Amino acid sequence: MRICVPIPCFFGGMDFCDAIRKVKELGFDAVETYNWKNLDLDRVRETCEETGVELLSMCTTEFNMTNPEYRQKWLDGLKESCEAANRVGAKRLITQVGQDTGAPREEQHAAIVETLIKAEPILDASKVTIMLEPLNTIVNHPGYYLWRAQEGFDIIHEVNHPYVKLIYDIYHQQVMEGNIIPSIVNNLDCIAHLHSAGHPGRIDLQFGENDYKVIFKKVDEAGYTGACGLEFRPTLGAVESLKEFRRIYLDE
Repeated sequence: MRICVPIPCFFGGMDFCDAIRKVKELGFDAVETYNWKNLDLDRVRETCEETGVELLSMCTTEFNMTNPEYRQKWLDGLKESCEAANRVGAKRLITQVGQDTGAPREEQHAAIVETLIKAEPILDASKVTIMLEPLNTIVNHPGYYLWRAQEGFDIIHEVNHPYVKLIYDIYHQQVMEGNIIPSIVNNLDCIAHLHSAGHPGRIDLQFGENDYKVIFKKVDEAGYTGACGLEFRPTLGAVESLKEFRRIYLDE
């Protein structure tokens, strides 16, 4: 499994291109970020090419898919974000579906599916994969609509498009449901990316209740070929936390 370093989690106060170089220095070859609007996209692409570090994903500019009234705004944001992704060399975008509007869940579910179907021409033209993200509503995102991984998988199957996938965040799903390994290995066709953090606290993996050595081993054995982002708060400090990750989980 490839390991990905989210720049905002570890080096948010550093110049983004310097952060890419720091990640390379620490032995990693993949990064991700969230808000791309403040980046010099051409400079970032040049730095990735210079270092051999791949920028795997960014976020869309709009996160509201549950309310059809905001559909066009989301689609416009997707088009802009796909253009930015192509410019910087990122092949994936993360999106959130938005808050529970209070409408019947089947209506909100249908609104998400319909929005993604309408997004297909944008995705086909850009060849960028959009990744829906289920989040936890207990600790970090109260009122968010999509918290069940299975509903996310159902949406992916209903849309049935190669550029529409799920990002499975192990931390969020541990908060909400558990059952991590079966959820991942039985739905690899739907998952394009993983996130990880120790729970409780969204901290370094070794300080949480999950045994990530077991999780990583089982996911690798199941044939997962994507990456896992270390989306946690580094309690040991950014550099030391990444060094400890390599020591514990990569046996270095």
